[in-house]
Amino acid sequence: MNVHHELTRESTRPLVLAIGFFDGFHRGHRELARRALRLRRPGWRCGLLTFENHPATHLRPGSEPDLLCTPQERLELFGRAGFEECFFVPFDERIATLSPDEFLQLLLEHLHVAAVVVGTTFRFGHKRTGDVAVMTEFLERHGASAVAVSPVCDGGERISSTRIRTLVRDGELVRADELLGGTGYELRGPVEVGAGRGHALGFPTANLRVPGKLLPKDGVYAATARYDGRDYAALVSIGSNPQFGGGERTVEAWLRDFQLTIYGRELALRDFRYLREQRLFAGVGELVKQMQCDLQAIGYPSYG
Repeated sequence: MNVHHELTRESTRPLVLAIGFFDGFHRGHRELARRALRLRRPGWRCGLLTFENHPATHLRPGSEPDLLCTPQERLELFGRAGFEECFFVPFDERIATLSPDEFLQLLLEHLHVAAVVVGTTFRFGHKRTGDVAVMTEFLERHGASAVAVSPVCDGGERISSTRIRTLVRDGELVRADELLGGTGYELRGPVEVGAGRGHALGFPTANLRVPGKLLPKDGVYAATARYDGRDYAALVSIGSNPQFGGGERTVEAWLRDFQLTIYGRELALRDFRYLREQRLFAGVGELVKQMQCDLQAIGYPSYG
């Protein structure tokens, strides 16, 4: 997938363009992508227009949500979906002040769009004054087309990034994964040197550098860890380690049947299932007993 950081391209081949922020690239987003890919004709390209930063970072600084995906994770999801071009541009004053007509004219002249695919509630242009009706009328007048995709619902409620963020924040990761589709919610990053407490307790953990994204609520989770192309059953602790005085939030993973030292290497965690809250035990011995019980959640018999 070709990634562009400006709204321009050299090729004049007709382009089908999906537009949105696509945080999490959930099942609703995937339906929009499917519709865009189906519109592609021989000799055409299929791409998407999205933003490096959430629009709220420019329009309402301080109100932007914690996101389900890092920018790199979003790009990887777009590539896997089959898009050939991605316009991954900053949402800044230049974009925010374009009128609806100016924005659409830019797409026609600089990107050579033949069709644009958006959700039915899509708004665009200065102060969100453009909608699907405005887009359809303008594009058809210039020989292009607009396709509006209805929301995908689950349980009678629209699937949205906001809805999924709430589930993740509440620790309901199984439900969040159902709405996301694909591989679901994932935490990924390099392993850093930690305080070494896990090793001293008999549970050596990999300390994941906390990525700049939404984390599940504090607690202990069963999960699947992936390292070097192989999956491992894992226990993951997310929180501030109240047993040892608290502090910054950390993500620590204990991998079953794993003895390697992997500092500086990437580890990915997925398939989270909430087990229990983080809490302060009467002593370290009680904590170890609880950790031994936690092992049963990943098919490892307690040895206490």
